[in-house]
Amino acid sequence: MTFAKKALTLTALAAVAGGGVATAQSTNLNAAGATFPAPIYQRWFADLAANGGPKTNYQGVGSGAGIRQFIAGTVDFAASDEPITAAQAAKVKRGVVQFPAVGGTIAIAYNKPGCDLKLTQKQAADVFLGTINDWKQLKCGSGKITVAHRSDGSGTTFAFTSSLSAFSPAFKSKLGIGKSVNWPVGVGGKGNDGVAGVLNNTPGSIGYVNQSFVKGVLKAAAVQNRAGKFVKPDFKSGSAALNGITLDSDLAGEEPNPPGAQSYPISTLTWILAYKNGNGSKAGDLREVFAHMLNNKSQGLADNLGYVPLRGDILKKAKAAIGKVSD
Repeated sequence: MTFAKKALTLTALAAVAGGGVATAQSTNLNAAGATFPAPIYQRWFADLAANGGPKTNYQGVGSGAGIRQFIAGTVDFAASDEPITAAQAAKVKRGVVQFPAVGGTIAIAYNKPGCDLKLTQKQAADVFLGTINDWKQLKCGSGKITVAHRSDGSGTTFAFTSSLSAFSPAFKSKLGIGKSVNWPVGVGGKGNDGVAGVLNNTPGSIGYVNQSFVKGVLKAAAVQNRAGKFVKPDFKSGSAALNGITLDSDLAGEEPNPPGAQSYPISTLTWILAYKNGNGSKAGDLREVFAHMLNNKSQGLADNLGYVPLRGDILKKAKAAIGKVSD
């Protein structure tokens, strides 16, 4: 089932949980954006709706499309794995409230049974540049490597290319950083689920997805970090990487190649974009949804769902931002 189809089931789920009758006070909120956090967002929104809270229809369409819908005013809020730029924010007349909602790691996932893949930072970049194109170059048997990448504008791609650019001067000069880049090799998939689909269906493939999509025949490579250690993406290594991020005045922040022996080097926050003004009668429901996303119980689900919960100063600043969402 696609994320979009899952989103459409949330209202039905809430109705069943509430005996099939929606409460008079409930509001349907529409949101769109990043596929990276879609699985945990779907869980959070379903839990809240099932307990009588606002019902949120979240469409996982990619960060780029989510930001475009946010600027156009066709959603109640949006989600992006790349913070909104000053130029984009200037187009939003209602003002922007931005805050991180959860953290995550971007796995280099592969479909090569019998291979326990370890990648240096240079090797990781060279695979996606097409310089490394056979598994024998990675000491994992032999056979052509099929690269899977995003075909849509993606905050996941922005974070991933930020890290590969930090790893490799060649990658930075040839492809650079962006929500979409001109990949020299590979097969495109729409959304994290699309890339995971390509990987699952293509023996000998390798690509980048949120850690939560690494399941079935897929495994995550251990990637060399800045300290020289080979680390796999998980709660511990993601937390070590994300805890060092300092947020700016817009609550944006990143570290494409974090320090620390335990840090997984491709880790990122993901953000919610809300309107500061003009929310009318939906303002209270929006604040309720955002508070639910950031409460201890919801953040406590992150590890089991393949994400990294917010902690400390980052979580404190995110919670404080909710109060800026007004009528």
